[in-house]
Parts: sequence; C-alpha cells; structure tokens
Amino acid sequence: MASKQDVELSTHPFTNWTGPLGLPDFTALQDGDFEPVFEAALADHNREIAAIADNPEPATIDNTLVALELAGDALNRVSAVFWARAGAHTNETIQALERDIAPRMSKHFSTIYMNDRLFSRIDDLYSRRNELGLDGETIEVLDKAHRGFVRSGAKLGPQDKQRLSAIGQELAGLGARFGQNVLADEKDWAMILSGEDVDGLPDFLLSAMAAAARAQGEDGRYAVTLSRSIYEPFTSLSPRRDLREKVFRAFAGRGENGGDTDNREVVRRTLELRAEKAKLLGYGSFAEFKLDNTMAKTPAAVMKLLDPVWDKAREKAAADERELARLAAQEGQNHAIAPWDWRYYAEKLRAERYDFDEAELKPYLQLERVIDACFDVARRLFGITLIERPDIAAWHPDVRVFEVRDRSEKRIATFLADYFARPSKRSGAWMSGLQSGYSLGGGSLPVIYNVMNFAKPSGDAPALLSLDEARTLFHEFGHALHGMLTQVRWPSISGTSVSRDFVELPSQLYEHWLTTPQILAAHALHYKTGEPMPQALIDKMEAARNFNAGFATVEFTSSALVDMAYHARGDAPADPMAFEAETLRELEMPDAIVMRHRTPHFQHVFAGDGYSAGYYSYLWSEVLDADAFAAFEETGDVFNPALAAKLKTHIYAAGGSADPEALYKAFRGKMPSARAMMEKRGLV
Repeated sequence: MASKQDVELSTHPFTNWTGPLGLPDFTALQDGDFEPVFEAALADHNREIAAIADNPEPATIDNTLVALELAGDALNRVSAVFWARAGAHTNETIQALERDIAPRMSKHFSTIYMNDRLFSRIDDLYSRRNELGLDGETIEVLDKAHRGFVRSGAKLGPQDKQRLSAIGQELAGLGARFGQNVLADEKDWAMILSGEDVDGLPDFLLSAMAAAARAQGEDGRYAVTLSRSIYEPFTSLSPRRDLREKVFRAFAGRGENGGDTDNREVVRRTLELRAEKAKLLGYGSFAEFKLDNTMAKTPAAVMKLLDPVWDKAREKAAADERELARLAAQEGQNHAIAPWDWRYYAEKLRAERYDFDEAELKPYLQLERVIDACFDVARRLFGITLIERPDIAAWHPDVRVFEVRDRSEKRIATFLADYFARPSKRSGAWMSGLQSGYSLGGGSLPVIYNVMNFAKPSGDAPALLSLDEARTLFHEFGHALHGMLTQVRWPSISGTSVSRDFVELPSQLYEHWLTTPQILAAHALHYKTGEPMPQALIDKMEAARNFNAGFATVEFTSSALVDMAYHARGDAPADPMAFEAETLRELEMPDAIVMRHRTPHFQHVFAGDGYSAGYYSYLWSEVLDADAFAAFEETGDVFNPALAAKLKTHIYAAGGSADPEALYKAFRGKMPSARAMMEKRGLV
C-alpha cells in the first residue's frame, strides 16, 4: 500500500485517468490505495484553498470564484471512483474506509465553508454583484456560492462553527452506517425454496430465483431475496400465503432486527442532530432549513400538495381493498387483507377487471430491447446516439460502457450502466457521475452512470422486465440525460445540480415516452418470436394504466408525509418508531398497506440527507412532468422537433443556470396546477 508521501497525484491512476474515453483505468485501481490517495488529495485541496483565501490581490471573479470552482480536481476524481464503488460494488475494505472518510470529508468541506478569509472574498463579490457586469449564469453561481457559505455556518461565531462542524461529521458517519446496515440486512437474508414451494410461479421468476439461489451456494433450488425485482413478483404471484408473509416481514423489517445492523438509534441520533443544526443556523426546523432553497420554499407549501393527494389516495385504496377482500373470500380466505396479501389479490383483481396479467407484458420487455428503446427516444428527441464499447472495463464485469455522440458524430459524454442486482450493491436505482460537464478552464465532458438492481436470469435466459422496472430504467436514464446534455460554463451548476424538487422533472418526464405507440411498435418485441406487442395487449395495458393507483400513492405519500413530520417539528422525537406509528395513526394509514420506505431502511432520508425533508419532491416534479408531456401531446407529435429543442435548451441542458421556475416557464410558458398529475395517477 502506498503511503501519503509516495502518492504522486499527477500520475496516480485514481487521479490521472488514462483509460479509454478519459475514464479511469479500472484495471489499475487497488482498493488499498484509496486511503493514501484521499490523504494526498485532501492536502492538495487544502493548499489550493489557502492560496485563494490568502491571495493579497482584491477579490475578482477569476481569482476567487473561478479558482474555487476549479480547485480540488484530484479530490473530485478519487471521490467519484470511491463513491461509485461504495454504492455499486462494495466490500469490507471499502466499507471500513467509508465509515472513516465520510466524516473526514464533512469536516474538510466544513472547514472550507467556515474559512473567514475565503468567505470575505465571496461576500465582497456578492455585495458588488450588480456592479460587475456579470452574465446571468455567473450571477447564479455567485449567489449559489454565497448561499452555500451562509448555510454552512460562515456567519456563525467560533463556538457555533465548531459545533456545526462536529454535527456534520457525526451525521456523515451515521449516514454511512445507516446504508451499510440496510445492505447487510438485505445481503444476509434469503428464503431457499424447492418442490411444491414454487408451484405456480412463472418461468421468468423461477429463472431469477434459481440464479439467486446459485449465488447463495444452493444450486438446483430457488431463493427469494429482498431485491425488489424478486420480492415484488413473488408476493404478487405466489399462492403460498405463509411464504408471502415471511418475505414481507423480512423486507419491511430491514434495519430493525436488533444487533449491529439495527438502525433505530441511528435514526434517533440523526434527527436529533438535524434539529440542532437547523437551530444553530437560525431555522425553526430542519424542514425549514432544507426547503429554503427549493421550489416549494416552505413545509406549508409541501403539505398543500401532499394533503389532497393523500385524501384521494386513501379513498381509492379503501375501495380497492373491499374488492380484494371479496376475491379472498371467494377463495375461502375470510381474514382481513394483510400487507402480504395486497399484491397477490391485486393481480387477481386486475385480471378480473381487464382480462390482463402484467406478466403478459414481460416477454415484450426484454432488457436489451428496453435499453434500445431508451436510447431511441434520446435519438428522436435530442439527436444523440450511444455506441457500446465492450472493450472497456469498469468497476464490475456487468458494467457496460457507451460513447455518447451528437448529430455531428462528436463525442459529448460517456455513459456507464450497471443493471443487475448483486450482494455487493445497495438496493434501489440511481444516477450519478464520475465527472460533470462544463466549459470553464479547460472544460470537461460528462461521465455519467446508472445503477439498477434487476434480477439476473439463469444461464442464457434473457432478462425480462416488469413495466415498473422498464419505467425505472427510463427514469434513471432521464437523470443521465440531464447530466450528459448539460451545456453550462460552471461546474457547480452542471447537470443535476438543481433544487431537489426540480431534479426529478427530467427523469419522470422521460418515463412517458416508454409507452408511446412509436416506441412500443419498434421495441416491444416478443423475446422468442420477434413479434410486436399485440394491439389488444397494448389496449389492456392502457386501460389498466391507473390500476392499483390508490395502493401505489398511499405507499409513496405516507413515506413523504412521515419524512416531513420528522423534520418539520422543532425538535427530534425521543422514539422515532413510536413517532412513525403515531403519525400513521393520525393519517389513518390503511392497515393493509405499509410505507414504501419504512424509517429503519429509508435510505433516501437517512443514508445521507439528500432527500431528507425532500421525499415529497418526486410528487412535486410529477406535477411538472405531467404538464410537460401534455405540451407534446397538444402538438399531436410526442417527438415534436421544435418542442424537443426547447426542452433540451431550457430543461436538460440548462442545469442550475437559472431559477427552476424561470427555466420551466421558458419551456412551457406557465407553471402548472396539480390537476394534471392527479389525473395522470387516476385520483380524480
């Protein structure tokens, strides 16, 4: 292992990326090198910051703001590779360093933001911003920088600065621990089945379960894991109520099993520290602090959106639950519908109402075809093509690398895709980047990646997706496009560097194109026969589009409401689990449905604070995406070239170059009401 003194950042493979397409040479990266490279990169960044802060010349945009934006390149590079590995392909070495480096990185950046000399230069520029003849994008960057310093404690006194820094370090460590605990609970649990236990299950699910069993050392048997790509179809299709209950309880109980992986104390302490942080910064609650620089602005505005959605969702779910109970009674099951019954009887109700089983769609949603569809939409809308490079290695053999080219065949980005679940990967789906795109200094091309958790089939069998999984792939690629199409000067506003309740617009909007007639006709082809999806099946799919909307909306909205309840109060609950239960009782949460993300495994909110007091943002952005797609429908052409050009300019390429409301109005001409979203969900 190299020592700090041995690391030459200009040549080390973690910081000097010499692989094809400007990627790291992943074949040359050693896990044991992460720590010394971090040490050297942190020291290097500190020297750069000191040079900016101590510059004897008066502050200018170039010697302060530009210098600050371009500082820390080595740290950015090693961090990008490390966090990609920590999420998508971790191990004990990575996890041990994650627990150590997360609080150290928090302290590092806290020290920068609390540097009085550095802040005085930013503050000076900010006070003179109207006299400097700045363009709109630079004004936005300067405002964001100044706000970032203030929100990080730059105006606090010495003792409060010290306390805020300590809070940040502890929160970073707690977030790392929370995510690792959930991963451990998911990795360590499997229900091994054989014989009559799997009777009646379809081939696509048996193939995925066989592959999962083989990974557990149980060749020839079948495993139900806590990956959604196996958990959800199993609880939807298995007639064995006892097995459905067993896997449901394991899934719902992640992070709440006692012992070293229990997250309840992590949550309690996290909420306590967040409340203290908000008070130090002069806010009445952590939600007020987090929402201050979003589109929503206040907790009251969030509740104005969530409350009516919740009421409509509960009404619809209650009506559906009565129908599910009727079907259960017809089978001689006279018990109340339990959470492990809902998906199973919902499939039967869908078949009764629409003569439609969603499993009918799977043969037409082969992973490779859905990827092709995803790329085809990007070509039709934005004129880009993606060319796979199987010769390039990444962090795992499953990761695929693509060149991204524009209409002139110029390479504009690199895209990596990691589609299959494995024990070394945290659950869920996400987009991130190894490198952002900007033109400042020497400029930088985006290197963006998507991570999924689809079940890997056995042998040569194709991976077949559910409609929800296909939408997830489109969703994350929408985020990727936001990163890859960016056309900004400044790194800090590149791509997805926008307010949390705006960032989901490009991703959720992109989902709409999956089921357009043009894309289904070209790509929804049977994996065996190559025949297109029959129109009769498409009609049934469309008729059933909003089926089970009450369940899905209750699942989601209850999570958003509990998140807001935790963070909108001025203090932290002594017992978060009791508070969760009491909040759900006050909301009159249906007994037959649980939160999509219960508190002990709510990674959006507690494995870091990215979506803390912000889970509502998916619904907020859904108001925008429903209206934005309606703009295309109104033209009679869902690939309308003129509108696609406006969409690219003002949404996908704009990053954080302007206020999000201004960007949306530049595209659409107005802000939408929530009605289009409610109609899309079938709630009105």
